[in-house]
Amino acid sequence: MKIAGVTVREVYVRWIGIFVLAYVMIFLHGREPGQTMLDKYLTALVFTTVFWNGAFAIFMHFRKVYPQIRQTPKRLLITFACLVLFLLVGDPILCYIFNINEEVDYLSLEYYLHEVPINVVSAAIIGSIYENVYFYEQWHTSIKLNEELKNQQIRTQFEVLQNQMSPHFLFNSLNTLTTLIAEDQNVAISFTEKLSEVYRYILQNKEKELVSLEDELEFVKAYIFLLQMRYPENLSVDISIAENQRKKSIAPLTLQMLVENAIKHNVISKAHPLHIDIFIENEKLLAVKNNLQEKKSIGKSTKTGLHNIRSRYAYFGDHKIDVIVTADYFMVTVPLIEVIQEKSLVSA
Repeated sequence: MKIAGVTVREVYVRWIGIFVLAYVMIFLHGREPGQTMLDKYLTALVFTTVFWNGAFAIFMHFRKVYPQIRQTPKRLLITFACLVLFLLVGDPILCYIFNINEEVDYLSLEYYLHEVPINVVSAAIIGSIYENVYFYEQWHTSIKLNEELKNQQIRTQFEVLQNQMSPHFLFNSLNTLTTLIAEDQNVAISFTEKLSEVYRYILQNKEKELVSLEDELEFVKAYIFLLQMRYPENLSVDISIAENQRKKSIAPLTLQMLVENAIKHNVISKAHPLHIDIFIENEKLLAVKNNLQEKKSIGKSTKTGLHNIRSRYAYFGDHKIDVIVTADYFMVTVPLIEVIQEKSLVSA
């Protein structure tokens, strides 16, 4: 069980550890004249409680600020610096409050060399335990996410291949091809080539994590060509993307799924033509927008395609998939991802 990102088990370990460490500390620090072992233990317990919980708060704060594995060196350096500062300031303040070593100058170098290093070493040991556990949890989470992505990719492959290779799709494609052969053999040849491109792209990229936007656009153009053979005058698609944006990457088949989503859920007829715009928004988002004319016969959408896209993008970090619905249009935006170096990804 977790509360605010901390397991309940950790709370028990921390408080048991405080009582144990306080007992150890009474042997590491000298005892004041006339001070009983009980007094010494209670004083050590207060110091240990303040320092352990303070150190814990520092660790938790910088975990939130620098949560990623690649930020570990920076997080450790800043955390250690803040921890040392906390101990340097906190120790003399507590000593002054409890009137410990009244004759000692708390600002002297001698005091810091004698008392503070013990606290720093203790905190470093405890901190290393926290960090090792945290690193293990991150490592375990990354493995789990990788497995989830593989499972999601398998589901994506199945859904896309199921949609594209379903009897209904093949029937429509072959029926269109038959008509074209009778009417215009040159167009029929082009249709066959585009159909081949669609299947080739799916087979080549279905296992990849990312593809370039340029490659995805070429695939979608072939896919749109097939669709426009079915809706020659009732479907229009406008792609407006600058060349410098096409080198960025997206998850494969994302664009195809968004176009397919628009086709699936909207009426396409001579009286109600469907128009799809594909463009870049705010220099870092790929947008797919269509005029809204929902079909009534398909029932409530399960949003399987959007869920699929969100799940895959979650693997690459905190990338938000936005869906904007108005009375006139439906738009989905997905983040473009820029590959800086191998296996290193940041949002564009």
